[in-house]
Amino acid sequence: MSISADAKPRVLNLSGVHNFRDYGGYIGDGGGRVKRGLLFRSGQHCDAHDADLQEIAALSLQHVIDMRGNSERAKYPCRRSEGFDGEVLFYDGETAALAPHVEAARDALDEAAAHAKMEALYSKLPFREPLIAVMRQYFAALAEGKGASLVHCLAGKDRTGMAVALLHHSLGVHPDDAMEDFLLTNTAGDLDARVAAGAGAIRDKWGPIADSTIRILMGVDARYLVAMRKAVESEHGSLDAFLDNVLGVDGARRDALRLHLIEA
Repeated sequence: MSISADAKPRVLNLSGVHNFRDYGGYIGDGGGRVKRGLLFRSGQHCDAHDADLQEIAALSLQHVIDMRGNSERAKYPCRRSEGFDGEVLFYDGETAALAPHVEAARDALDEAAAHAKMEALYSKLPFREPLIAVMRQYFAALAEGKGASLVHCLAGKDRTGMAVALLHHSLGVHPDDAMEDFLLTNTAGDLDARVAAGAGAIRDKWGPIADSTIRILMGVDARYLVAMRKAVESEHGSLDAFLDNVLGVDGARRDALRLHLIEA
């Protein structure tokens, strides 16, 4: 295991975009490090401040992979900086009936139930055909090597977290390091503001839910990513087989990803 040693701040502390961070910097195949400044992840950008847009524009994003469905994009349209010319990739339909953290809130009457529902949800996420479609776009875009990219969903933690974990695996990042990145959701940026933002959508759908339960739904836990990995391994034999046979990340594409995203 080789934890990221890059001293450059990983989290961009934006005012209106939550969980925005660089997920490069971890050691990958052959001892090379995943490049910094090319791979970004976040929640939705509907509430982005003008200053946030300026900071994001400075990243020169070539691809934005939006893992939300049509109804989410209509309700929370992403703000873009003036002159933004990156390619936005998305699935033209619904990638989830509800955002995963909102879906899991149904009947999540206490903290234990919330954890159990999130685990169950993660065991099903990788088999949703619309998510498979947008993840194929994600890997294909990164393999082009055109420059910086951003992947996001509504909260930037579940659909996005799964996609990032699978990319890390394809680059040879140690599972412990991939887990470290996954769990950064719990400490990145203004957690209270992010919980408050998510609470509105959850309570609008399901009524009064305790703050402590909402904090669980708006965070992540190692058990969730483990549940996703185990489900994929049970169905396909390994994460590698899933990447190859389902997501189109065969040997040639994996070589392209490593060429563009790993530095010696």
